[in-house]
Amino acid sequence: MKKIIKKLSLILIAIFLFISCNDDFLERYPLDQVSMETFWQTEDDLRAYNNNLYWHVFTQNTFNHKDVTFMNGHGTTTLNVSYWFHDLLSDNVVSLESRLAGYTIMRAGKHFPTTGPRLLGWTGWNFLRAVNIGLENYNRADLPQRIINQYAAEARLFRAGFYADKVAKFGDVPWVEKELNIDSEELFAPRTVREEVMDKVLEDLKFAVDHLPDDWRDGDDPGRLNRWAALAFKSRICLFEGTWRKYHGGPDADMWLQEAAAAAREVIEDGPYSIYTTGDPMRDYNALHRTVDLTGNPEIIYWEKFQEGVKMNHIMRAFIQGPIGATKSMVEDYLCTDGLPITVSPLYQGDAQIENVFENRDPRLRQTILHPDDGDYYDHHGYPVGPDSQPAPWLIGMIYGGSYKSPTGYHIIKNFQRDQYERLGWSVQLPAAIIMRLAEVMLNYAEARAELGTITQTDLDMSINRLRDRVAMPHMDISNIPVDPRYEGVSPLIAEIRRERRVELFLEGFRYDDLRRWKQGQKLESNPMGIRFDDDAIERYPGVALSTSVDPESGVPYIDVFKGTEWDNPVFDENKDYLWPLPLNILTQNPNFEQNPGW
Repeated sequence: MKKIIKKLSLILIAIFLFISCNDDFLERYPLDQVSMETFWQTEDDLRAYNNNLYWHVFTQNTFNHKDVTFMNGHGTTTLNVSYWFHDLLSDNVVSLESRLAGYTIMRAGKHFPTTGPRLLGWTGWNFLRAVNIGLENYNRADLPQRIINQYAAEARLFRAGFYADKVAKFGDVPWVEKELNIDSEELFAPRTVREEVMDKVLEDLKFAVDHLPDDWRDGDDPGRLNRWAALAFKSRICLFEGTWRKYHGGPDADMWLQEAAAAAREVIEDGPYSIYTTGDPMRDYNALHRTVDLTGNPEIIYWEKFQEGVKMNHIMRAFIQGPIGATKSMVEDYLCTDGLPITVSPLYQGDAQIENVFENRDPRLRQTILHPDDGDYYDHHGYPVGPDSQPAPWLIGMIYGGSYKSPTGYHIIKNFQRDQYERLGWSVQLPAAIIMRLAEVMLNYAEARAELGTITQTDLDMSINRLRDRVAMPHMDISNIPVDPRYEGVSPLIAEIRRERRVELFLEGFRYDDLRRWKQGQKLESNPMGIRFDDDAIERYPGVALSTSVDPESGVPYIDVFKGTEWDNPVFDENKDYLWPLPLNILTQNPNFEQNPGW
């Protein structure tokens, strides 16, 4: 977007506009300053104003985390802000690091209403005000309506994303579509019901799809959000809302699912995107994620770019030193190479040794979790390095591993970049952040069609089976869907589509919201487990300072990460935990707001 960060003068103009001015000042129209009356004239003015909306989305933080969270890439000034960390709220990954306790306390169900906004919560309302100011003023420009509508569409896409995120977390929220001041009655109005807010969100999404250009032709990558990005976000938002209403109860669930499927299909069939592959099924999935530059990658619909001396982050060091480990539950969801779950496949080699876990499995497993033999390829070694070193895994308490220790034994390699980790200093790293990629859109499409009961083999072939082709996995055959006994109560087809989503989008920030919209909170009621830890493991991994528990079905001990900690025995209250509590100070400020049920 024309190197937004470098356009300091334009940003300062936009920031100035966000500050309330008194009437006398506005009436004088000073010649040496920009005013509300003189600014909205040219396309450059509208572009500059919207550039600052991007700054709000990707940079601004007020509460030691990002204010606007619906396009959460990587934080630039904080340790715990990145979509890489969002899976900590789910059953995919786990950490005992105190800096990440904001996630862990919610994962364990031990959280309470906070006085002010919590991580990823009731923040960003100044961004909404900025969006609404723009929408009230774009039409002042002496420009063709088509050009004005492009910038209005950009702002309305932002507003749709903002509100969809708030509704997903809090349910009913106050809908505001104009600039407010301290005397506005809307400041003390009750929350707007979910259905009404989401109807407005859908209107914004449709306007964005109708008026954003396919390509801004500004020569930048990632550049500005275009029509394809609007369709992709529409598929994401509508899938969430449709499945939420289907499983939690609500009107028009099918309409939302139809909107999701139609938007996704248009991107898949008509968009300029394709699944990234070089023809190497053992490396391509991993290579997509371990990079600092996604320019020209055919799978990427939108991403956040970091550049030396312009905009950098601290995310690689914060993630590795978490430490964060994948869970046994996550690892066991990868299929075997015959396309069958480990519960029914004759190819599964068990988990007596960690090497066995990777045998005959979906290649994405070994491209996501570190195999002991892959340390050289990824330059992922424990310390000390030398004749006395020990291959991975390195568990908490061991003398090996240095900063690379894992609480589960399953080291995450999907995002690991050694050269970025070793860039010493605060916020000097450059890993790219994927905001939207074609793979997610394909998964949105398959799921929406399956939930509607209209999915066909052709639908699977244009979505999930293209993802499987990248890693040379057998196609999903609609006439021969395996039945995994671990997924009782869910149709085998939907279970397999959900599994594919979990595997393909691991560590990309979707799992927690997926569990909530599917009404599967009970999956968060068990302690997260790690690798098998029997007598052989005790000998192989000396000094481990983690507890174990015996699996009641197999009689085998596994690392039990939460055992003996304040997070032990996590809970999930079906009557309240699908929605977040409102901050207490918000309830104090507006007596017409009511706390969410159960809180």
